[in-house]
Amino acid sequence: MQRRSPAFYRKRLAKYQIRFNVNNQIRAPQVMVIDETGQNLGVMNTSAAVAQAQEQGFDLVEVQPNLNPPVCKIIDYSQFQYEQNKHRQKQKARQKKVALKGVRLSFRISDHDKETRLSQARKFLEQGHKVKLEIVLRGRERGYGDQAKAQMEQFARTLGNDIFVEQPFSKQGGRISLVIARKT
Repeated sequence: MQRRSPAFYRKRLAKYQIRFNVNNQIRAPQVMVIDETGQNLGVMNTSAAVAQAQEQGFDLVEVQPNLNPPVCKIIDYSQFQYEQNKHRQKQKARQKKVALKGVRLSFRISDHDKETRLSQARKFLEQGHKVKLEIVLRGRERGYGDQAKAQMEQFARTLGNDIFVEQPFSKQGGRISLVIARKT
C-alpha cells in the first residue's frame, strides 16, 4: 500500500475546519468591531481595527463575513480556534447515530430461527436503529416471491404495532428487502 503524504491529510483536515479571515486577510474596507469583553465599538476602518487589536495584543477575526459591514472580534485567534473545535466536538458527540441493522430470513425458516430473528429485530428497534429485513431466494424459490413478501409482512406485524415501513419492498436479483423502523 502506498504511503500518503502529510499534505494529503492536511487537505483532508482543512475540509472540516471553518476558515476565518484574520488581521490583514480581511478584505472589507470597513468592519463592525466587537472587543474582547463583548462590547460593540462600532464601525471602523479595517486598518484602524487591526492596529487597535494588535496594540492590545490580540487578533482581529472576521466572525460574520456575510453581513454588511462584516462583524469582527478582537480576540486571541488560537484560543478562538480551540473553542470552535471544542464546540464542534460537542455537537458531534450529541448527534444521535442511527444505524441500519440487518436481519436475514430464509424462505424455509424454522420456527425457532424465526423467534431468534424476532428477538434480534426487537433488540435493534429498542436501541433506536432501523432494521432491514432480507430474504435471499435461491433456485426455484425465485418463483415464489409473493410468498416471500407475505412472510416478511407477517414477520414485521409480529414485531408490534409501533413499527412502520420506512422503505417498501425492493427486489434485486434474488434478494427481497424491506426497511422498518419504530414510530417515534
